[in-house]
Order: sequence, then structure tokens, then C-alpha cells
Amino acid sequence: MDIIVTAERPQNDQVVAKLTVPASEVDKAIDKAYREVARKYNFQGFRRGRAPRPVINGIVGRDAVLGLVHEDLSATVTVSVPPACELDSYDAPGINMPPANATEAEIDLQVEQLMNYHSSWEDDDADRAATEGDVVVVDTVSKEGADFLAGEDRQVSLSHSHLPKEYVDGIVGLKKGESKDVEWTQGEGDDQKRLAVTVTLKGLKKSVVPELDDAFAKKSFGFDTVAEFRDAVKDEIEQDKKTSLPNLKEDRVVEEIGRHLQLEEVPGAYESQVFSELANEFLQQLQRQGMTLDMYLAARKVKNEDFIADLHQQAAERARQSLALDALARHLEFDATEDDVRDEFARAGVEDVAKSMDEFTRNGQMPAIRESIRRTKAVKWLVENCAVTEVDEIAEARAKKDDEAGATQGDEAEKGDEATDAE
Repeated sequence: MDIIVTAERPQNDQVVAKLTVPASEVDKAIDKAYREVARKYNFQGFRRGRAPRPVINGIVGRDAVLGLVHEDLSATVTVSVPPACELDSYDAPGINMPPANATEAEIDLQVEQLMNYHSSWEDDDADRAATEGDVVVVDTVSKEGADFLAGEDRQVSLSHSHLPKEYVDGIVGLKKGESKDVEWTQGEGDDQKRLAVTVTLKGLKKSVVPELDDAFAKKSFGFDTVAEFRDAVKDEIEQDKKTSLPNLKEDRVVEEIGRHLQLEEVPGAYESQVFSELANEFLQQLQRQGMTLDMYLAARKVKNEDFIADLHQQAAERARQSLALDALARHLEFDATEDDVRDEFARAGVEDVAKSMDEFTRNGQMPAIRESIRRTKAVKWLVENCAVTEVDEIAEARAKKDDEAGATQGDEAEKGDEATDAE
């Protein structure tokens, strides 16, 4: 069926479109409907499929529809569209990237992570209070509704999210031999219940990592020397970088160009559209893994509202980046040619490219394909033209962590000196 579509110039991120079906097409559609009714039902005195329109009108009651014969059928719709934005700069941005070769800091980190698999928990005799992230030994007595926490000499990690936050917070700050009563509520409304425990800190644990020498490298990793072990780790890191760095480069240039978008806030309708796309992508991924959303959230101890809020944040970021890529593609006059479209379908592995293109055109899906092609060209241009600064990010992160730890120790020492002076 031929449909004539006319649209006004977008205003306030909305397009008013008028869809018109010519009278000739309306006549064809109504004539087809009459033939189908005549074939489907028996009308007394007429062979199946031979009943004339007046008879069908008198029995089925289609006078109102027939009043449209010889007239165009039209409808007006208002559609939200993404805003046409500009960038404050159309130059390719500069980004930081890890070097292609493995650095000593990266090798050290990987070795440490592998060695941690062989660590053991031993008693920590330090005279200090328990802090968040510690592993401790406690006695817990349930006073009300907390039998699931009760027990003696239980080893508890103060970083595990499966424990009630109030319970963990109650242990933090205790020293060996100290006890504390902890109370909190769980649930809401009629399902709310009170929980209460008495918890006693019996001891602290520390992670002890064995020394890495040639004998340990041979026994645990199958290499004759530590040097051979580190060389193997280096090769593995560099092999992984061959596939991960190109994707990381794309992500970073797209993220950076998104910062140049001249738009205070993404329109709600467009953010909702991108949100739906992200949600569908994620649900399809879960389905391929044989999981449901409820299973995913339960396994990761994530609340539904927190998951939705995080997805909205991701949608807002992707929307800004998409609008930035659209602006760049317009500025560089990138277009999606017929050859581009055919290549896109061919890369998707469809058997009949021409047939698939016709189906997408009839279903109104071709504009999205062309939009994706233009954005891909924009990303390719950014990757090829961006200025890259190689940075050993692992070494920088470690140095920052060491500086923060040193500052913390300095503050604690200063507080200790002040306390001594006060005495």
C-alpha cells in the first residue's frame, strides 16, 4: 500500500507528520475486505464469494466504512526526534591509552593477583580496631530474629555485601575482646521486623602470601625460574592487549567527544528511547546466558531500583555520545550510501541482501541502519585522527594509592603526637 508522508520542520524536538492513503488505495483495501467477507461467510441465496456489497452491508453493517470510499484516508501524528546538536569543537580529541607492550607495573600487578590465589589467612596480632574490609573472627548471639548470624568463632569478611550493613558497621571499630549490642530493622510496612545481636570480636586475620622464588614458580606455575614465569605473564598481557586496546580506544574517543556536545540535558523522550534499547540488549544477553533478570539481580545482591537508576545513567551517557557522533558526522558530511548499506547487511550474514533491505525499507527500519553507518564512520574518523598519549595507568594508580596511604599514616601519627602532648 502506498502511503504519502509529509512532515513539518522539527520544532522543540518534535515532528508533526501527516500520513495520507490515496483514495485509490482505500478503494482497493475496502474491495479486498468485501471479497474476504463474501468468501468467509454464507449468505442465503448466493454462492460463497458471490454476495454483492448491498447484501453484505445489510447483514454485516459496513455503511460507515463504505462512506470513506473515493476519499483519501489521512492521519496526523506527532513524533519525538533526537535534537540536532552542535559540538564546541570538531577537532579529534586527545586521549590517554596504555602502551601496547606490557609494563613492569602491569606485570607486577598480574603476578600479585596470581600469588593471591595461594594466600592463606593467619592470625593478626596487631593491637588495632577492626576496619571495613578486614577479615575477623567473631562470636554472635542472636537476641531477636537473627539466628542466621549466630555462631561462635565465625570468620567474617567485613567487605561482603551479603551481610547486613548494620551488622558489619557494628563490628567495625571493635578491638579484640570487645562486645557490642547491635539492633536494626529489616523490611517495610507490615513485613518489617526487628533484629538484635550481641557481637564479640575474637580476633583479626591477615592475608599471608607465600614468597615467590624459583621453587614456588616451578611447583605452582610450572616454570623453572621466576624470570620465566614473569616472561609468560608479559606475553599473556600483550596478547590480551591486541584485542582489548582497539575497543578501549574506541570507547575513550567516543566518551571524550561526548564531552564536547553543546547540550545541557538530553531530552527525556530520547533518553527513554536509548534506555529501552539498552534494556533490550541486556535482556537478550541474559537470555543467551540462560538467565532471567531476577536471577541476575539476586546473584549480585542488586536492588531493582538501583539497577534501573544505573541503566538510566548509562542511557543518558550513551544518548549524549550518540548525539555527538551525529553532529560530527553532519559536520564531516558523512553519508550512508547504498553500497554502505549493502555491505552492512552482508557483514550481518544475511542470505539474501536485497530481500532483507526491502523488508527493512517496508518496515521503516532503514533510517536506523543509515544512522548507525554514519556513526560508525564518525567513530572510525575519531580513532584514526585522535592524539594518543601513552600512559602507564597501573603505575600511576599505584603511586597515587601509595601517596594516599602515606598521607593517612602521617595524619594518624600527627593525631598520636597530639594525644601524647595532651597527656
